[in-house]
Amino acid sequence: MISFSPSEEQQMIVNMVKQFANDEMRKIYRECDENGEIPESIIDTAWEMGFISSCIPAEHGGLGEEHSAVTGSLLAEELAWGDLAMAMHILCPFLVVYPVVEMGTPEQKAKYLPTFCSTKFQTGTIALIEPRFNYDPYSLTTTARLDGNSYVLNGKKCLVPLAAGANPFLVLAAENGQNQAFIVEPGTRGLEVGEREKNMGIKALATYEVALNNCRIPKENRLGGAKGCDFNQLLNRSRVALSAMAVGVAKAAYDYSREYAKTRVAFGEPIASRQAIAFMLAEMAIEIDATRMMTWEAAWKLDRKEDATKEAALTKMYADDMVLTVTDRAVQILGGHGYIRDHPVEMYFRNGRGFVTFDGMATV
Repeated sequence: MISFSPSEEQQMIVNMVKQFANDEMRKIYRECDENGEIPESIIDTAWEMGFISSCIPAEHGGLGEEHSAVTGSLLAEELAWGDLAMAMHILCPFLVVYPVVEMGTPEQKAKYLPTFCSTKFQTGTIALIEPRFNYDPYSLTTTARLDGNSYVLNGKKCLVPLAAGANPFLVLAAENGQNQAFIVEPGTRGLEVGEREKNMGIKALATYEVALNNCRIPKENRLGGAKGCDFNQLLNRSRVALSAMAVGVAKAAYDYSREYAKTRVAFGEPIASRQAIAFMLAEMAIEIDATRMMTWEAAWKLDRKEDATKEAALTKMYADDMVLTVTDRAVQILGGHGYIRDHPVEMYFRNGRGFVTFDGMATV
């Protein structure tokens, strides 16, 4: 049975992350968005909190704690409430850590996991999204072909977070019509990281196009070895994480617009007392809570090792619409002030608009 009350441990994590988001991330989110950079001090502080190393087995240098998708969803929501770009940057290493922990061979775990238990931020990344108008994660045009003792990868990827400094890359490619993941180390011949992309939102998160031109890797770098990986599980986890982040962004926009409506006086009374504004805020709150419940249900099924494909897909679709609607209404509530950079709702709107394209850029 689903419990709607976080455990004592989960509540401690939520409180810790909420304080970090409020005290650290919220102080600099606008500066980061304007400059396109995130201070290393923020990333290092988050790294020291052990978000990544906690689920790495003790024999590989981690804390060996049991990983929970529900806990990950709670964490992702609070970080995204602080700032979406910083949240994605902080959690980027988990894009490699989770698949290797859950699906990697013993040799892959021993080789790559200790890297993420060091005292300084280390990042890996995933390359899933392709730069084409009919992109479908279940029908990738990036290919992997076995050639002797090597795999040869060909294709193009985009929106690859932190690709310039990633070690390693986890590249999703079609092998004989089935999606599999391949570990590619930086410096591999045929792996080309392009210029940093100029995005409408998440401007503080560095994303890149990546090209694979006859990129040859050892066949041992196929995630999971001969068994391979469960692509569906990877995508389900990503969709749950992104849904939780969408809730966080929407909640940030709702909080700000509600407080603005309470203090903005027009015609002798706060605009929050106007029925049109009050009803709009009420509907925003309902949509946020509904999406959060859907996210928790999908995460709960993942934790029970059940097939959550339907729940994850429907939740992600609903979250994509919800975050765009809520952030747009936040802009409306602020009127002309919503369109200027003096208030963060325009940034929430720009960030919210991107969720429909963020497949694979986060995981829980």
